[in-house]
Amino acid sequence: MCDFTVAVFRPDDDRLEDAVELLESLGATPVPDPMLAVEPTGASPRDDADYTILTSKTGAELVAGAYPGTDSDGVADGGARTDRWNPGEATLCAVGPKTADALRERGYDPEIVPQEYTSSGLVAALEDRVDGARVEVARSDHGSPVLLEGLEAAGAYVHETVLYRLVRPEGSGDSTELAAAGGLDVACFTSSLTVTNWLEAADERGVRDAALEGLSNATVGVIGEPTGETAVAAGIDVDLVASEATFETLATETVELAAPTYYE
Repeated sequence: MCDFTVAVFRPDDDRLEDAVELLESLGATPVPDPMLAVEPTGASPRDDADYTILTSKTGAELVAGAYPGTDSDGVADGGARTDRWNPGEATLCAVGPKTADALRERGYDPEIVPQEYTSSGLVAALEDRVDGARVEVARSDHGSPVLLEGLEAAGAYVHETVLYRLVRPEGSGDSTELAAAGGLDVACFTSSLTVTNWLEAADERGVRDAALEGLSNATVGVIGEPTGETAVAAGIDVDLVASEATFETLATETVELAAPTYYE
């Protein structure tokens, strides 16, 4: 077993709990520092599409009226309604198995899950099917333009519904100070927005340069090439891009890459 610190930036819900449990099982000391918080908009996807795409577990929970923070009537904090959505005759698509499982748990039947769990993977899975079709994309306000542009290029009529906004939680950033002090061994970035928010938190605490220096001596893993590009553009050295777009793969591969240092 190895004993080293791993910063994890998942939203502060069961995803963060699962991430902490996974890292502990790998022998690491998790540093939970949520860089994303969910603000539901109360919007629902259209119900007249030929294909409807969900890109996250959060989206699946929201369309079912089951996201934490909504009451039994589907009313979110602030009064926005999130009643259970009916997909009509649409073919339901999920970006990956986690989203598909979340949909199935709530009574939906996703029929298409791409082999590559990314926006590009969804485009590849659908591009031969959607010429002339109406495609509804239901996701956060920070969704990749790759999905919309790819589907439009394939001839689809695309509509996007923003189900929730992603914001940086107040008080986040403890891991930036740990990195600045040289005490962070591993960082696992799950999206470009987690990179951006981490750097904003470092700026807010006045430790950006020192935090970047600390990351240069740590092992940095990311999900997806776009996240890697965002990190590199910000001056962060990326050591690993996860072979699969899941946190489990990211954490396991990054810890395995870092671990040999601790066995010398």
